[in-house]
Amino acid sequence: MSNQDQPNRRTALRSGAAVSASLLAAAAAPRGVYAAGQSEDPNRVIRLALIGCGGRGTGAINDSLTINDNVKLVAMADVDLQKCKNTAAGMSQQHGDKVDVGEDKMHAGLEAYKKVLEDPDVDVVLIASPPGFHPLHTLEAVKAGKHVFVEKPSCVDHAGYETCLEAHDKAVENGTAIVTGTQYRRQTNYVGAIEKIREGMIGDIVSATSRYCSNGIWFKNRKEGMSDVQYQIYNWMHFTWLAGDQICEQAVHNIDVMNWVMGGAPETAYGGGGRFTRPEGSEMWDSMAIDYVYPGNRVLSFMCRQIPGTKTDNGNVIYGTKGIATIHAGSGGSTITDRDGKEIWSMKGSIAAAYKQEHKDLIDSIRSGKPIVELRETAESSLTAAMGRLAAYTGQRVTWDFVSKESNLDLFPKNLKWEGSLPEPSYAIPGKTKLT
Repeated sequence: MSNQDQPNRRTALRSGAAVSASLLAAAAAPRGVYAAGQSEDPNRVIRLALIGCGGRGTGAINDSLTINDNVKLVAMADVDLQKCKNTAAGMSQQHGDKVDVGEDKMHAGLEAYKKVLEDPDVDVVLIASPPGFHPLHTLEAVKAGKHVFVEKPSCVDHAGYETCLEAHDKAVENGTAIVTGTQYRRQTNYVGAIEKIREGMIGDIVSATSRYCSNGIWFKNRKEGMSDVQYQIYNWMHFTWLAGDQICEQAVHNIDVMNWVMGGAPETAYGGGGRFTRPEGSEMWDSMAIDYVYPGNRVLSFMCRQIPGTKTDNGNVIYGTKGIATIHAGSGGSTITDRDGKEIWSMKGSIAAAYKQEHKDLIDSIRSGKPIVELRETAESSLTAAMGRLAAYTGQRVTWDFVSKESNLDLFPKNLKWEGSLPEPSYAIPGKTKLT
């Protein structure tokens, strides 16, 4: 599962092996839509491109086109050209002249993203490719001088984390924005609850629980004639190099909230889990339970699960010396009670509004000349999720120092080719799977 024989992506990126000559030229003179410190005409059209035209990518571009004025979708990329066409048609129907994507601006294949990044008409890139590609696509977009929205998780391993840190620092240097798909950080009841926690309404934080337990997830059967690479990208949720298992791909939302509450990453992770209902060929586990210990000996009991027929539970509870804060997932709202259970504060919130707000904040920051660059925080949350996965997969106690500084885990396949082969899928077994 650790694929420790795979090459280091950072080495490939820095050597230029993964970056085309035209991208390097763009990196030398990033155009952007503003220079840092300049104001921007609010009526100027900001031109958007989408990399990854599946359900989440289509949702992201729809949110941006819905919430923002004077933006236009001008280019798209996906491994499947038909997905580009379907998304363009759907967005044209909903948003009219906010969509102007000719067939020459729809690109297909593993290298299609480079066509978008080479396009001088593109100002902002929305990245919704499978998560294993996020670090590579984000860094190359930043080097090409583009503003970026990138979906969660930011990374699924240590090598991807390092690439994200490089991209974050490069964006700061460029004066270009990176906003990430962690919509809860822009949801009113989440922001309100954490403000109250910061103000001391629940006293000192003692411990917390967080759950992301659902009934299941999609699985796609292999089509005749598909190569290993084609099939794994088609069924990407079920392969660790692409999704990082459910704790990274899905439950990272709640882990990100808890890092936000606690003020940073945990010191250690220890836990377990297993697989009981996954289809043959899936590398995913279907449940994990992790104890994360944050500075100050504050313990987070975290659980994620995808098992049909089980009780769902999704949200976060933070226990303090004076009160208890409950932050529900979705649009469930937030409440704070005293230690006797009396409600002393509450706030409603809409997840649909939060999905749109992250795109408004991105475009507003571009227009103002004060770009948001938040990849580092989301990369830390994504690596925290991977840290829990490693603890469960190996049966070892995993430290933040190890996973962020010492690990050599790089899951991304070497010399990835569309018609290529990949090792047989396998799932982790604690005691046999090694910590790397």
